[in-house]
Amino acid sequence: MCTVTYIPNKEYFYLTSNRDEKNWRTDALAPAVYEFGSGKIMFPKDGDAGGSWIAAHENGNIVIFLNGGLNAHNPSPPYRKSRGLILLDLLDHTTPYNCFLVINLNGIEPFTAIIRDNGQLFECRWDGSNKHHKELDRKVPHIWSSVTLYSEETISKRKKWFDDWMTKNKTVSQSDIIHFHQFTGDGDTNNDLRMNRDGKVFTVSITSMEIGNNGIKMDYIDLKNEQHFSGQMIFDSSIAGR
Repeated sequence: MCTVTYIPNKEYFYLTSNRDEKNWRTDALAPAVYEFGSGKIMFPKDGDAGGSWIAAHENGNIVIFLNGGLNAHNPSPPYRKSRGLILLDLLDHTTPYNCFLVINLNGIEPFTAIIRDNGQLFECRWDGSNKHHKELDRKVPHIWSSVTLYSEETISKRKKWFDDWMTKNKTVSQSDIIHFHQFTGDGDTNNDLRMNRDGKVFTVSITSMEIGNNGIKMDYIDLKNEQHFSGQMIFDSSIAGR
């Protein structure tokens, strides 16, 4: 839940997430499609709480979480509910952005949510006390890094890597983006996109979504166990949201 990119092009747009986690966390389950009250949702499942950090609905809506809100915080568990379950609550709503605006987040650890809702793109942050939200230009590439793991200086450096890469690569494929997420950096393993801090916190997986007019292709690379999964979900044209 710690590095996310959004990249649009003529035919598709791509949302990709590096998940950086503590070494004691249970391995996640590979992406699968699950039935919810509002329809089908595809996501890799957290092995501890059963939520997720990235998920797509068959109506075309998408939610991705990063740890932390506006600034780094000191965790103070126990929390009322896992953030990964909050993500699924948002996506199970007809309009995830509106759900964020009204959902009770008291007792929930701070997070940043990237939300695609009815074709619009939003950045939503919960800092533990207040909500912050804004609409983003969906025609422009974006990158986010978790404020709990990366300083402002490092976040700016990572943005420059991304901007430079986008300048050199006007047209990219899903495999190009995954390569960027896996191999970009300057040799500082504490802060490269695929990070590793003495084996205590490290990038455990990369999840990338290629979203077109008719559906989503999700690639999931389990870096920890050296496994690769790929799945697809077709949009339900009878459900509004795309």
